[in-house]
Amino acid sequence: MSTATARRLGDTPDPESLDPAERMSVDELRALQLERLRWTLRHAYDNVPFYKKSFDAAGVHPNDCRELADLAKFPTTTKADLRDNYPFGMFAVPQEQVRRVHASSGTTGRPTVVGYTERDIDTWATVMARSIRAAGGRPGHKVHNAYGYGLFTGGLGAHYGIEKLGATAIPVSGGMTPRQVQLIQDFRPDLIMVTPSYMLTVVDEFEKQGIDPRTSSLQVGIFGAEPWTEQMRLEIEDRMDMHAVDIYGLSEVMGPGVSQECVETKDGLHVWEDHFLPEVVDPIDGTPLPDGEQGELLFTSLTKEALPIIRYRTRDLTTLRPGTARPGMRRMDKITGRSDDMIILRGVNVFPTQIEEIVLRTAGLAPHFQLVLTTQGRMDALGVRVEARPSTPAERLDAAAAELVKAVKDTVGVSVTCEIVEPETLERSVGKLQRLVDRRSR
Repeated sequence: MSTATARRLGDTPDPESLDPAERMSVDELRALQLERLRWTLRHAYDNVPFYKKSFDAAGVHPNDCRELADLAKFPTTTKADLRDNYPFGMFAVPQEQVRRVHASSGTTGRPTVVGYTERDIDTWATVMARSIRAAGGRPGHKVHNAYGYGLFTGGLGAHYGIEKLGATAIPVSGGMTPRQVQLIQDFRPDLIMVTPSYMLTVVDEFEKQGIDPRTSSLQVGIFGAEPWTEQMRLEIEDRMDMHAVDIYGLSEVMGPGVSQECVETKDGLHVWEDHFLPEVVDPIDGTPLPDGEQGELLFTSLTKEALPIIRYRTRDLTTLRPGTARPGMRRMDKITGRSDDMIILRGVNVFPTQIEEIVLRTAGLAPHFQLVLTTQGRMDALGVRVEARPSTPAERLDAAAAELVKAVKDTVGVSVTCEIVEPETLERSVGKLQRLVDRRSR
């Protein structure tokens, strides 16, 4: 990326521009967390029948929380628990205090429904504004918001944060890719917020229209809602000449804005720990793991009124580390896999992001690919369908396929097949990307 861009949006922000919580010492933060955790446990126990029953069954009471480590005594919450209490059984306030409802897509069953009080919406806007500022956004910047609006939390969550920061929201939402490019060219936004896979589709559209994407006004992309890799970051930064930073969130905990990568370091996502308390546990038996060890990420909300969430099992795999750009707040590694999107192929654990890394570093292959699970005899088999880059000579394709197959075998430890297809053959996603197609016989 250009030196001017890196200097303009990569500098450390003025400490006076940060929220007071971002300037807290670790001891101050831990004291605030304990106070807010004890309130949350009591609020959930007193107002959500599910939590009263769950705590009682585990033999714990909110009064048993005397230090942060005591949280490990309390039971976890899963997506199934929210679905079992569909639609509003997890709400802790009367319906007339709920100002907004969001929900998941429900593609794998009942949707998970979340609610927000007026204060919750303000908190959400605050952490989103904090996230955008950490990414390099400032008051007066224009932000092209291509996250989907509606029941999905991405669009409106980003929108309120943009306005809270004092920036200008351009609420484009997803889809109509040629129009996305037109508006970026005409409105000249400074930042874009979108899923990373759809950003690549937008980059392709720039090139399809004969426009060099590196000449656009965009200086920072804030990408989330799906796992993505360092290789994809490099691909986007190189083709767009801009910073690419990660944002994390999920509707059950709040929405986007739970943690954010700082543009000046790009070394993991700082968790806004004054509102969200993270843990990492063994994904099999739930045993808490110390910072520095990889496991499943759990979150407990500390300030949510409408839907407090206790030890929510995100299924995302990560590691907690000390803070850097925000020293008091711990960082979480970029999410590159989920315990529930892991493919177990002949005894080997495979994550789609592992394949993505290999696709992106194989010359001649585009970053658009699909994994297809089939059954061959009594065994599962995995195929990779990947697009060729438009400029790839036909004689290069067989070699590229062979390189990918070998790299997967050498680095992941499984045998796959590779089919290279024409550019723009695979379906594009404007929301969360579905990499895996399961065609196994049942």
